[in-house]
Amino acid sequence: MTAGENFGKTIQLFLVDGKPSGLRKATIHGWTGLLFVSGASAFGDLTAREEVDRTGVYILSGPDPDSAKTVRVYIGSGNSVAERIKQSALKREFWEAAITITTSDDDLSKGHAEYLEARLIELTAQAGRVALDNGTQPDTSRRRLPEADVANMEQFLSNLRIILPVIGLDMLKPQPRAVTQSQQPVAERTIGEVRFEIRHKSGVRAFAVEEDGEFIVLEGSEALSGTGYVQQSYGKLKEQLLADGILMPNGDERLRFVKPWSFSSPSAAAAVVLDRNSNGRTEWKVEGAKLTYHEWQEREAVSNQPPRLIG
Repeated sequence: MTAGENFGKTIQLFLVDGKPSGLRKATIHGWTGLLFVSGASAFGDLTAREEVDRTGVYILSGPDPDSAKTVRVYIGSGNSVAERIKQSALKREFWEAAITITTSDDDLSKGHAEYLEARLIELTAQAGRVALDNGTQPDTSRRRLPEADVANMEQFLSNLRIILPVIGLDMLKPQPRAVTQSQQPVAERTIGEVRFEIRHKSGVRAFAVEEDGEFIVLEGSEALSGTGYVQQSYGKLKEQLLADGILMPNGDERLRFVKPWSFSSPSAAAAVVLDRNSNGRTEWKVEGAKLTYHEWQEREAVSNQPPRLIG
């Protein structure tokens, strides 16, 4: 592995009571950070843990009552995370998951926790993937810490960026460039990316790129509507995209993406474009070629393999 490449991480996920729906404990090998995750049924087990009765931060997350497709989160901190998260949970009805963040050596001070809280709120707001339930955004410049402590807390945050998606919360991940830089022409902000397309016999065409594991349908793409396949799995998502103004009517039985939209998979994107259940791995093709997304992905996997040593 050459300099500048990322090393792998070992994440340990422990089911405290042996049930996937119960209390979970998550750590990264070699890191003192310690996360516990619970739903409502295991909330009592969470707050009873000795490791949670420490200084740290916490997150409450659940469906946003104001938007069917959005997650809402509340971020807080306290000298006793157990006590503070109990108080916050009583005031909020939306949450379905509770996450506590402390350390195995109880090494976080009040200043550390307040800094982490402020930075988590700031980074979550910048990413724009979830709705923040926090009424105000703390000023990180007022969280005065020694320079060495700031560096340590930023390293702590870099580990949270890794472990939070593993436990199902992708709130810190920046939006893809194809979405955030929509003020730039498509050709400029997708330089270096492989573009995929769907060409339907009706004349409908859609274009997309894959960026950091997300499949983004670009603005200007078209989608079919009213095909009669009312049971298609992504019907509710399509309705929400229409309600939010991402998709707009564009003639008879056609819709148009007026903004780029990031989908969880090529199949989700193809289902919305074609208005039916679709295998996106074969429906999407490399633009200007007959190579399907699946075939392209297999070629990429082969080309990224390290050279074999002979001898």
